[in-house]
Parts: sequence; C-alpha cells; structure tokens
Amino acid sequence: MIQKLYVQFGSHWDSPPGWLNFDASPTLRLERIPLIGKLVKKNTQRFPISVRYGDIVKGLPVADNSCQGVYCSHVLEHLSLDDCRKALENTHRILKKGGIFRMVLPDLEYYINQYIKDRSAERATTFMQKTGLGQQKRPKRIVEMVSDIFGNSMHRWMWDFDSLSQELRRCNFNTIKRVKFGDSFDRSFREVEKIDRWKNCLGIECKKN
Repeated sequence: MIQKLYVQFGSHWDSPPGWLNFDASPTLRLERIPLIGKLVKKNTQRFPISVRYGDIVKGLPVADNSCQGVYCSHVLEHLSLDDCRKALENTHRILKKGGIFRMVLPDLEYYINQYIKDRSAERATTFMQKTGLGQQKRPKRIVEMVSDIFGNSMHRWMWDFDSLSQELRRCNFNTIKRVKFGDSFDRSFREVEKIDRWKNCLGIECKKN
C-alpha cells in the first residue's frame, strides 16, 4: 500500500505524526546548531525534533507532484504579497494532481465589518491591533531590530475570500471553497487542525488541477 504524503508548513510547535512538518522560524535554525543551539531559549518551549526547517517561499525539500495534502495555519498573512504568491506557486508544485491545499488565516472582511459596526473613538486603534497591522512601538534595541528584520510576527498582507481565491486561481488551483473547522472529507486534516485557530477566521480549501 502506497503511503500518502501530507505536508504542513509554518507548523510552529504543532507536529502531528504522519505529517511532514516545516517551519521557517530563525529560532528553529538556531536551536538546530550543534552546542550553540542548546543555549537558545527565546520561546517558552523548544521546537519538537520532528519539525524541520523549511521555507515555503524559497521552496520546501519535497518532490514535485508528491503530496496528497498541504496545510497551513496563520502563515500567509505574515508574508508580503510577492512572497505569498511564491508560496502558493510552491504549494501547487509539490501537490499531486487532485491534491488538497487547506488553509486558515485571519479574515480581513470580518475585521472590516467589526470596524464599521464599532462607533467608538478607539475603533481605528482596535482595528490595527486586531489585524496585526502597523507597529505599536518602533524597535530600538539591537535585539528588537534583529527580531523585526528576521522574524515573522507582523502581519504583512491581509486577505479576504475573494482576493485570496483570485490568487489561488492564478496558480491553477480549482474547486476553491470556504470551509469550517474539521469539515474536510479527507480525515487526515483533522490531525493537524486546532479549533482555537479558526475562531472568526477565513478557512479555504482547494485542489490542484
């Protein structure tokens, strides 16, 4: 029996067995340096050994047309527009024909509607904070500047269903639909999805032609 390949990128600390899990965090790279890596204590916990370093923008070390499914949770909004387009192209490349790409990310339309409904004087500040756009404080210390340059904590480009669907079509994905937590017919995605990552968010599933 041929084993199906499932890939998650931007996995952070979530690395379910049966999935090939990648993350592009600079901290992960530091943790994997012999000897020096043991001294790195930036996060509250270390990356699981099953998480591999891999950047979807540059391309993952995965064979073309090999994946049955690819998943990402709260990753695309941290990429610039050009980088996001490259990430979608690279995702399409590694999927086999009929393979599923499933994603969840903040829903720009939801936050815009919340902004419109909010008539308080703080609505603009609330919108900027909730969407992760802009900066509340400019980095001043060296460590903060380095983290700002090489880290991926900021939201660089936000999406709604229509705009992201258009980008997916450009990459030749089809059967693009809005989805909810745990509703994929492919049960493998249930192993990687976390319900707290889906609240008020945009879920999309599509297939490779």
